[in-house]
Amino acid sequence: MKKVLIITYYWPPSGGAGVQRWLKFSKYLPENGWEPLVLTVDPQKASYAQWDKTLEKEVAEHVKVYTTTTFELYNLYRLLIGKGEIPYGGFSNQQNDSIMQKLAKFVRGNLFIPDPRRGWNRYAYKKAKQLIEKYNIQTVITTSPPHSTQLIGLKLHRKLGIQWIADLRDPWTDIYYYRELGHTPIAKHIDRNLERKVLNEADQVVTVSEDMKRLFSEKLKQADCSKILVIPNGFDEEDFKLDEITADEKFVITYTGTISEAYDIDGFLKAISGLDSRLQSRIRLRFVGNIPESTVLKIQEQLPLVDLDLVGYVDHQKSVRYLLMSSMQLLVIPKIENNKGIITGKFYEYLASGKPVLAIGPKGGDLESLIHETQCGELFDYGDTDNIKLMIEEELSGPRKANRSLGVKYSRRELAKKLVQEVVV
Repeated sequence: MKKVLIITYYWPPSGGAGVQRWLKFSKYLPENGWEPLVLTVDPQKASYAQWDKTLEKEVAEHVKVYTTTTFELYNLYRLLIGKGEIPYGGFSNQQNDSIMQKLAKFVRGNLFIPDPRRGWNRYAYKKAKQLIEKYNIQTVITTSPPHSTQLIGLKLHRKLGIQWIADLRDPWTDIYYYRELGHTPIAKHIDRNLERKVLNEADQVVTVSEDMKRLFSEKLKQADCSKILVIPNGFDEEDFKLDEITADEKFVITYTGTISEAYDIDGFLKAISGLDSRLQSRIRLRFVGNIPESTVLKIQEQLPLVDLDLVGYVDHQKSVRYLLMSSMQLLVIPKIENNKGIITGKFYEYLASGKPVLAIGPKGGDLESLIHETQCGELFDYGDTDNIKLMIEEELSGPRKANRSLGVKYSRRELAKKLVQEVVV
C-alpha cells in the first residue's frame, strides 16, 4: 500500500471536534490502498484545551503513531493570565476580558505567528524527515488548525521535494475571532504571507466546504481553484451503534459543543417563549459543552417554564449518546463575517442521529444547501422567530421520520474513499 504521513497536532487523548477528522480517515484509508502513519505531539507535553481519553480506544490497530516533544508557548500565556485553562472555540471559555487577558491576546497575535503551537514545529520536522527517509514516504498530509502545522509541510516540501497535501479545517486569517488578537500591521502582513505561501506551494489543498474553498482560492496567485478539493467532515456509523438508549419523558432539544457570544440564539429563545405554556413545560433544553454564564442567565430569565440541563464537556461517546436521547438537535452558526461556509463538524453527527435538525444561521450558505440535500431539518435566519416556533410546534405534535439514506455519502468510510479517489498522487 501507499504509505502516507499525516502530521497533526491534535490526536487522542486530545478531545474536541478537530481530532475526529483524521482519526476517522486513518481508520478507513487502508480500505482504499493508503497506509497511514501519524506524527503528533507527545500528549504529556501538549497544550490541549480539551481531553478525551476514550478516543485512544478508537485509534485503529493498523495506524502507527509517532510522537515528539515540544516547546509550548502557551506556558507563557498561562503565566500572563494566571490560569491553567487553554483558550478554545474563539476564546469562548475566557469570560473575563481583563487587562492581562487582553495583553495575552496581543502577545498571542504578534509574537506567536501564526499561533503558539509553533513551538512544536522544529521537533516535528526532524522526526518527519526521519520517517520519510526510513519508510520511503512520498506523500505528506498536514492538517490544521493549528495552522503552524502547515509550516512543517511547507519546509518538508521545499527541502525534500515530497508531495504535500495541506488540509485546512478552518479559515486562517479569516477566522471569526482574528480581530480579537490585536495584530499590528506588520504581524498581520507576516501571517497573511505565511497563509499565501502554504496555499500556493502545496501540491493540493483540502478543505471542508465550498465557501471555504472560495476564501482560500482568492489567495492563490493564479486563482487555480482546481488544486483545492472539498472533503467535508462526516460521521462514523460505528459510533452510533449503541445499546440501551433510554427515551426521555420530555421533548429534548440538544446543542452539543462550544457556544459563545457570537452565537445569536435570541430568535430561538423568543420562539420558545411564544409557545403555549403547556408546550413550554414539555421542553428540556440541553447544552452539552461549554456555554457562557451570560447565556445561561438569559435562558433562565426568558424561559422559566423550560427545563434547562447544563451537562458541560463530555467525552465523544457520551456526546453521541446524548444525541440519540434527543428529540431535536439545535445547531447555531456564529453571526459573523464570512459565515456562509461554516459547516460545523457536529452537523454530520446530528445527521447520523436521525433526529430533526433545527439550524440557525445565514440563508444561502453551504449549511442550508446541505440540510436541503439530506432533508434532515430546516435552517432559519437568526430573527425568523415565527418559523422557528412553527417547526418546534410541529415536532412537538409528532416527530418526522428521517430518510437516513440521503446522508450515507457523508459517512467517514465514504469520505475516505472520496479523498483517495480525488487527491492527485
